[in-house]
Amino acid sequence: MNILFAASEAAPFCKTGGLADVAGSLPVALAEGGDNVAVILPLYAQVDGAWREKMTYRFYTYVDLAWRHEYCGVFSLEHRGVTWYFVDNERYFRRAKLYGEFDDGERFAFFSRAVAELLPRLDHMPDVVHCNDWQTALVPVYLKDFAVRREEYKRVRTVYTVHNIEYQGWLGEETVTDLLGLDRGWWNTGMLQMDGAVNLMKAGLMTADAVTTVSPTYARELRYPAFAHGLESVISAVSHKLTGVLNGIDMVSFDPAADAALPANYSASNLRGKTTCKAALRRELGLSAEKGTPILAIVSRLVGHKGTDLICQVFDQMMEKGVQLVVLGMGAPGYEDFFRRAQERYPGRVASCITYSDALARRIYAGADLYLMPSRSEPCGLSQMIAMRYGTVPIVRQTGGLNDSVRSCQTGQSDGTGFVFANYNAWDMLHVIGEAVSLYGSEGFRTVRRRCMEEDMSWGHSARIYRDIYGKLLG
Repeated sequence: MNILFAASEAAPFCKTGGLADVAGSLPVALAEGGDNVAVILPLYAQVDGAWREKMTYRFYTYVDLAWRHEYCGVFSLEHRGVTWYFVDNERYFRRAKLYGEFDDGERFAFFSRAVAELLPRLDHMPDVVHCNDWQTALVPVYLKDFAVRREEYKRVRTVYTVHNIEYQGWLGEETVTDLLGLDRGWWNTGMLQMDGAVNLMKAGLMTADAVTTVSPTYARELRYPAFAHGLESVISAVSHKLTGVLNGIDMVSFDPAADAALPANYSASNLRGKTTCKAALRRELGLSAEKGTPILAIVSRLVGHKGTDLICQVFDQMMEKGVQLVVLGMGAPGYEDFFRRAQERYPGRVASCITYSDALARRIYAGADLYLMPSRSEPCGLSQMIAMRYGTVPIVRQTGGLNDSVRSCQTGQSDGTGFVFANYNAWDMLHVIGEAVSLYGSEGFRTVRRRCMEEDMSWGHSARIYRDIYGKLLG
């Protein structure tokens, strides 16, 4: 099959979150299985010069977006068996950040239109175009629109993946013709319309031939208002074509036995290097050398739905459990200030790094013993999988992908890989932290740690499911 992924970010070229990890590793897994795979991305200013030097200029054209006539350059490179295309338009993509600009709707409408227009000029006309989140939700719309008039588009099938339904892409009604360049019929039939405005995610859900989301539990949760952020009726309407597929991680990139960011490497069969990583992390972050004390880590955006409010609510009681805490992340100013003050209140026991660094995150995953992820909602979550890969035992709430990727070791299960709690409650979380600390240092804890590291969290299983979805669409 010829498969094209359309995404607004992908590691290692440009990244703000988990979407980049998925778009950077799932295509590689599919290519390894024998499919002809390409990915198309915006050429952001943030794409490093080292990657730009490897790119080949392919061609340029112009893309019409309603009355706009915009330059569109195309570059490409080969990496890990995948062809990576980059759409160049400096007016839209030479910005200080990937998202959060005043004209994001216009920027990604241009990108979606460009993707659709460019298909016949790529090295291979795709059989399947796999789109991701609201930034590419218009691609299925444009492809359906083009297929009415252009023969080469009629056989192309589309898959649309919801990574986080909270971010939907809202525009005014007038943009249907004035910005998107679509006939009013797309509005009148309800394909674009939601609560009196254009909702791009709804458009992708309604027009794609298949819809997926990033874990089976999240697919079930989206049927309820508490998780669907107003789109529960749309999810119900597309339930016949919705599949939850648990994300994997890049087992080559995230490998403690070979990770160059670590002060020492280690494996499940030889954990001496993890002890070295723990001592080095304490020195780096100014934590006291406390023999027998576990390091509890949080690598996260500091926002409400990540469960940060639960941590703040019982913070002192949590520290009384006998842990050292490392926090890495940025987010709401109130939470950032809370953790800065926590470091001042607990010198040598709390390290708050209000920033983001991939290299530091890897050293934290390697040096910590326990990893806390008490999310209110979590479509999939990759951090808990990365922590497990590095032998750091997760403590998670049973929601979304956390429920699908971490098995309880509290219930005597022979395959348990972490500590879990069900209710979104600070005291339930605190109780489970206490259970984990009590087990720390025992043979049971070492067994769970080893089991975490031996868990297969690769993309192999998920890639097979996606390949089956594509195959069914193509008959």
